[in-house]
Order: sequence, then C-alpha cells, then structure tokens
Amino acid sequence: MRFVSGLMAACLFAAPALAQCGGGFNAFVRGLKAEAAQQGFDTATVDAFFNGVQQDPKVLKADRAQGVFQKPFIEFSRRLISQDRIRRGKAMAQKYDAVFDRIEAEYGVSRGVLLAFWAFETDYGAFQGDFNTRNALVTLAHDCRRPELFRPQIFAAIELFRNGDFDPNRTTGAWAGEIGMVQMLPHDILENGVDGDGDGHVRLKTSAPDALMSGGKMLSHLGWQPGQPWLQEVTVPAQMDWSLSGPGKPRPVSDWQAMGVQARSGSLADLPASLILPQGRKGPAFLAYPNFDVYFEWNQSFVYVLTAAYFATRLEGAQVYAAGNPDPGLTGAQMKQLQARLQARGHDVGKIDGILGAGTRAAVQAEQARLGLPADAWPTVDLLNRL
Repeated sequence: MRFVSGLMAACLFAAPALAQCGGGFNAFVRGLKAEAAQQGFDTATVDAFFNGVQQDPKVLKADRAQGVFQKPFIEFSRRLISQDRIRRGKAMAQKYDAVFDRIEAEYGVSRGVLLAFWAFETDYGAFQGDFNTRNALVTLAHDCRRPELFRPQIFAAIELFRNGDFDPNRTTGAWAGEIGMVQMLPHDILENGVDGDGDGHVRLKTSAPDALMSGGKMLSHLGWQPGQPWLQEVTVPAQMDWSLSGPGKPRPVSDWQAMGVQARSGSLADLPASLILPQGRKGPAFLAYPNFDVYFEWNQSFVYVLTAAYFATRLEGAQVYAAGNPDPGLTGAQMKQLQARLQARGHDVGKIDGILGAGTRAAVQAEQARLGLPADAWPTVDLLNRL
C-alpha cells in the first residue's frame, strides 16, 4: 500500500495570493489556462497540456480516506516493516552502491534514509501509482480543501511538460500528484531533479539513479545535515519529568543522560535531541536529533515519519526496537471523542479525525500535566474518562 509523502510537505514555495477553487470544472480549467499564459507559457503548450483533462473522483475519495494513519506506532511500523523489505533494501543498497556513495558524498544523506523512503513510498519502485498526475493535480486544486498546495504544482507540471519530462496523458503516480520511485511533486522535481544516470533527462519513474539522487538533493535542500544521525533508540528510567518529552523539545544529550536516558546500544551523539515516546513512557523510546525534523518537511504524519526514520536505522544495522508494554490506547471512535473534549477545553487539535497528530499529542500532554498524570502524551481510556 502506498502512503502519502510529498503531499504535505516538500513544497513550501510561493503560491498565488488568492488560490481560486470550486465552481464549474471547465471554467476552472479556463482560469488555469489564462494564468499559465500570464506566467509566460505559450498557447500551444498550454492547450496541449490541458487537452483531455478530467476531474477524477477517485482522487477525492483517496484524499478523504487516510485511516491507516490512525494506527499507533507499534502496529503501524510492524505493518510496514518486514524481513522481506529489509532483505530487498540491503540488496538495493548493494545494487546501487555507487549511486549511494555519490549521494553521501554530494548531499551527506545516509543510504538507509533514502532506502526507507523508497521502500515505503513505492516498494522500491514496484508500485508507483496509476492516477493520471495532471488530472489528480487539477482535481485537487479545484477542490477547496488545499488549493494553495496543489495549484502551483500544475504550473510546475507544465514546465516539466515544456522540458520534455512530463506527458499530460501518460504520466501517472500517486493520487496526490507525486511522481516516481520516491514520490516527488512537480515543483520538487523542477527544483531538485537530478539526472543521475547521465541520459540528459530526469526520469523518476524509470531510473533509480535519477530518483535516488533527486531525493538526496531534496533532503539536502530541506536542511539535512551531512554526517549527522537522525534517530536512536534509548532506554528511559521508571520515573522522570515526562512533560519534557515530545517532538520539537530538544535538550543537550547530557541533560537526558543526567535524567537516566541511555542509548540501548552504542553511544549517544553530542547533539541536541528530543525524547520521543510514541506510545508513552512504557513503550518504545527514541532520541530524535536535528535531522529528524527534516522528515516532517517530507511528510507531516508523526507515525509515518517515526516509522520511516526507524526503518532507516534498521537498514543500517540497528536492532529491533524494544516494544515494552504500553498502556492500551484508544479506538478510532474514542480518539475522536478525546479530540472533541480537548477542543472543548480550548486546545487546537486540528481536524477531529481520530489521528494522534502533533496538536492532539500536545493537548493530551497538557491535560495530563493539569490532572497530575504522567505527562507522556499517550492518551488512555482513563484520561478520556477524566475529561
């Protein structure tokens, strides 16, 4: 199964101040064509690009059906990570060893990181999506959920078309418009596409060197620090100030060590790090270093990001994480009830969707602290009942 990646992240660039959406689809397309002309595209190119464009209801259905992200980390990671994926990842690392050497030399991105994305996004290129990319982008730009994200991608796709690297009627990919083996949006391809195999084109669907080099360049562009780790499994003491845990709360590693946090194997890096407890203080525990933040520029799903980052460490030799014995979590329906109660208390949890995202985690942690509970951001039935 494919999972959304570039959809929610690596495309933070200037968009039209008033991103139009909705209304009649044909009128919307006429507006896109007029805007393309204003941006300097010639009439023949614009007409050829939009010739045969159609609204795709399957795209909208997929956009509204991302329930897999409701699963907790242990279940989600076990679903995505298998011995077969690890075996094939190591085989791909050998097959493209010279390409990964180039990526590490030029961009400082470790091979496990790209292998993990490659595995999760398209199963090493085997399943790249069969949605017509042009139709998907125009459909999502016409829809009024996130037009500011998708409308600029249309004009990036026209530029790719003008360059000979996009076929409006044949280019396919994920429902959210990502293309190729590591699933990149058109603007990201324009900005970070690399001709890794030297054939004069950037072919992310058919060329692994192109896809991997482009992914490495994009991660570098997003702020990846060469030679630095991104995630490390740790053990935590039975008691500590759990409110200090959570993404985006970096402290010197020496502080964590003073509190009793230790590397499960090896030694900790001398870098700022956040303590990540995806299923609370009784479950797996990780220190997330600055490079971990770059993952959220690729994808904003916490459970996806943590799983991808952990899988990258596995591909580079890390042991299977210690699952521990976390307290039972909430069902999807219970999570929605919790989000509604948190929202009623003034917390910004975003959409009531049953997903334990960053906003919900922060709100849970705040309410746990207020109620005198261990503030490890893991919601339980006890917390739900107290609220």
